[in-house]
Amino acid sequence: MRLRTRLLLLVSATIAFAVVLTTWTVSRHARSAFETLDLQRTRALVAEFRREFAREGDEVVARVGRLAASETMQNIAVELGGPSPDRARYVDDASALASSHGLDFLDIVADDGTIISSAEWRARFGYKHPWATTVGEADRDRAFLQIEETPSEPMLALVALHTLVTGDRRLSIAGGRRLDQQFLGSLSLPAGMRALLYRNIEPGFAPQQLVDGKGRVAEAERFESLVARARLLGRETADTIDWPDGPETFQAIPLAGREGSVLGVLLVGSSGRELAGLIAGIRRAGVIFGGIGILLGITLSYVVAARVTRPVEDLARGANAVAGGNWDVRVDVPPQGEVGELAEAFNAMTAQLLDQRDRLVQAERVAAWREIARRLAHELKNPLFPMKITVENLQRAKAQAPELFDEVFEESARTLFAELNNLGAIIGRFGDFAKMPAPRMEDVALNALVADSVKLFEAQFAAPGRPAIVAQQELDEDMGTVRADPEQLGRALRNLLANAIDAMPGGGRVTVRTRRADGGVRLEISDTGEGLTPEEASRLFTLYYTTRQHGTGLGLAIVQSVVSDHRGKISVRSEKGRGTTFLIELPG
Repeated sequence: MRLRTRLLLLVSATIAFAVVLTTWTVSRHARSAFETLDLQRTRALVAEFRREFAREGDEVVARVGRLAASETMQNIAVELGGPSPDRARYVDDASALASSHGLDFLDIVADDGTIISSAEWRARFGYKHPWATTVGEADRDRAFLQIEETPSEPMLALVALHTLVTGDRRLSIAGGRRLDQQFLGSLSLPAGMRALLYRNIEPGFAPQQLVDGKGRVAEAERFESLVARARLLGRETADTIDWPDGPETFQAIPLAGREGSVLGVLLVGSSGRELAGLIAGIRRAGVIFGGIGILLGITLSYVVAARVTRPVEDLARGANAVAGGNWDVRVDVPPQGEVGELAEAFNAMTAQLLDQRDRLVQAERVAAWREIARRLAHELKNPLFPMKITVENLQRAKAQAPELFDEVFEESARTLFAELNNLGAIIGRFGDFAKMPAPRMEDVALNALVADSVKLFEAQFAAPGRPAIVAQQELDEDMGTVRADPEQLGRALRNLLANAIDAMPGGGRVTVRTRRADGGVRLEISDTGEGLTPEEASRLFTLYYTTRQHGTGLGLAIVQSVVSDHRGKISVRSEKGRGTTFLIELPG
């Protein structure tokens, strides 16, 4: 991955991470603040309900008290306290009295529990009232919840009980007001909140008994589990209901009657739509601003990365060019900053490399010519000395023993011809190395070339009078062909085989291997000869260096030249006393 791409990804990832982290933090704090505010609003609404509930109870107690103190009620009590009261006369009085004092329910009950008059259900005249005469003194003159029977259905009421005593008789007055949607409608509800009332009138959950300030509640069945828990536990509980437009959290508060049984459940709901909308808005803003930030970051980072990475890429291309052998390359980079200093150092380095290369080439040329001259002088000196002695012998024989000159001349001529032939061979070997032609590439079957080269040395492997050498071929059957000059490559292979034979004067084994590896081909020639020391192995391919007594030091130099012309590489592995292996690697 390029540096410019990495910079773009890094900047984009940093901006995206910052936006995500900011959005998450803001959303978390917003949720926490909203939940705190929601809890405060719920508590405020519950407190308001309790205050309104208490105020309504006080109002019911006051109204029942005023009714009990009224002249009409006092007269009724006196008349009913007489020796022979006519209770039927008062069967309709409760309705008028309830209406005049703002009560929804009113029952006038004799001391034996018989209903004398009922405002909510006239037909109950003469029936026994279920609880009026059983209320303890602690519950008198205070309001409490009670289930009131009506002709249509039972109702939840907030009632108060007052007792009038006339002589030895007691007259109970039970009056109250309905606790329904009208009561809920009187509450002041903050935005996003609502109050529901479940009237626990039936044994099981009855959806029609759940009302709010407007009447029956839609999808009341969704509240069944919450209401059931509040009824069962008798204490506050909470739950969240998921609606299509967002969640809503409800606090369920059980409302107990005078005997402690749960007669109703107040549900205070707080909608999560505002929070969901707020969180969604924060996330949308995060996505929008994050996208804008990433686009701006990509643009800015692209510009900055281009200014930074372009000089670095130029330097990289220059370094690759130098590695490829082009030492004349120069990098044109603005001189500002560290990259400019690096470019100047790079250009100075390539200039020094060029200068040092020229000096090295000159030094190598001088050294090569000196070595050639030294080696040629050495090679030519050996045959010239006997030729000089032979000519001197001829001169001496002619001057001192003319009669023996012909005999000496014949012998000297043979000596001169032998040394002249030796001079010709020396000059030929140097000429061969000097005139190495460029390889003519063609598809060569490497295994066949190896087999032909080994076959040429079969006579030397089994030469009479010397220990035998075993030739072993381990050829890769899938080798196929390789682009090479068959003549030059065969010559290199023959030189290495000849080297292997010379390294095993006491016999041994020479092994030739071919195989494909790393996209190219490998050719190995191993012997079991005396091996080389590390110093000898390091100098083995040096021109005119030889470990053989009669060697010229040109054979392995020629092999290295051939391999180099084929864009290959040759190396040697050897240990003293454990043989030598030459490895040639050629491109496929």
